[in-house]
Amino acid sequence: MATLWSKISATLPRNEDEFPLQFSSKVESSVVEMLKRCRRQLYSDDAEAEAVRMLNAQIVIDVSWEKLNAGTWRHVDKEWRRVYSCGCLFKAAALCRGEPSADAVLQAVRTCDMGLLMGAAIMEDILQVMVRILQAEVRKSTEVEEESEHTEVKRLKKEIPRVPVITEERAIPRIKCPSLESFSTDYLLPLKPVVLEGIIEHWPALNQHPWSIEYLRSVAGCRTVPVEVGSRYTDEGWSQTLLTVNQFIDRYILNKEGESGLGYLAQHQLFDQIPELKDDIRPPDYCCLGEGDDDDITVNAWFGPGGTVSPLHQDPQQNFLAQVVGSKYIRLYSPEDTDKLYPHQSKLLHNTSQVEVENPDAERFPAFARAPYLECVLRPGDVLFIPVRHWHYVRSLELSFSVSFWWS
Repeated sequence: MATLWSKISATLPRNEDEFPLQFSSKVESSVVEMLKRCRRQLYSDDAEAEAVRMLNAQIVIDVSWEKLNAGTWRHVDKEWRRVYSCGCLFKAAALCRGEPSADAVLQAVRTCDMGLLMGAAIMEDILQVMVRILQAEVRKSTEVEEESEHTEVKRLKKEIPRVPVITEERAIPRIKCPSLESFSTDYLLPLKPVVLEGIIEHWPALNQHPWSIEYLRSVAGCRTVPVEVGSRYTDEGWSQTLLTVNQFIDRYILNKEGESGLGYLAQHQLFDQIPELKDDIRPPDYCCLGEGDDDDITVNAWFGPGGTVSPLHQDPQQNFLAQVVGSKYIRLYSPEDTDKLYPHQSKLLHNTSQVEVENPDAERFPAFARAPYLECVLRPGDVLFIPVRHWHYVRSLELSFSVSFWWS
């Protein structure tokens, strides 16, 4: 049977000369020299160099990490993101040599994920190839989940959420499988929200292997993802952290650690990071009515317990919000009523309202009560069309997994 290292090494360029390390002058020559040293050690069989391989790879990671965090993310030069990915590759490879322990393999998975999250694609996305091999190794050694957890999952699913009463005049209209032409004429062009029914019933995530905590653990449990901690991103105590999917589930879904706060895997391009999950979903056909192609669609995951909230905000693209697990309460306001919604004055939060939608401060925001709105409860299989720049507020009524498709 092939060893883990033989599988990993088979994904690498055949020799040192074929391993590309071309960087512009934006990357200091000392860093390039360290990268070349790491490359040389990658193809060396010297067993005594193990510690040195790890040390040099970590130096590359640490130096580039400083560059990635020196300013705002949009100003980070892609060259340094590529350097960071190279460092992650060298470290993950070093962890896999010989007969690595289970902890070393998990550390290599996390290292690849950090490269995928913070770096840039190198060598035809080699980190994605490596992490698939590593993940298969982890799955082989993973024990079957205890029966007590399955009982807890079933209990969570049976909890009855507090569902708001929605009157007929405020209910977002629903329509089943409209034609492309009718959707375009009746909703897309006039920018009217609508709940589409029956358009994602073919998703494997809903029928072939319905998404559950057990399934998500099996596919992505050891993968590292960004998690929002706190009730909503406008709160002072809100923060972000990195956890494996297993840690997130244990801490914030099953509450095994007695965690009192809320955790939310929100607005993350999980499906680019973990293609196995991407195979379970499909962009709605109506996205073809946009000006771009499938590569221009941004797909985000939203996974968390009941009570997670996305404050009232607007986005610069059309949005299909597909509900896969659980239910969500959603309220929409027209961009024509923006002046009644009191957006934050700061540049960072200008697209977010200051109002707490379900508990508004009438003295601070008196005009808010006069803003008309539509609302709905989104359930598994439903897809909500949120027109561009329409303000929307979202609250999970129970354990929930949604997928959003942003398109133009």
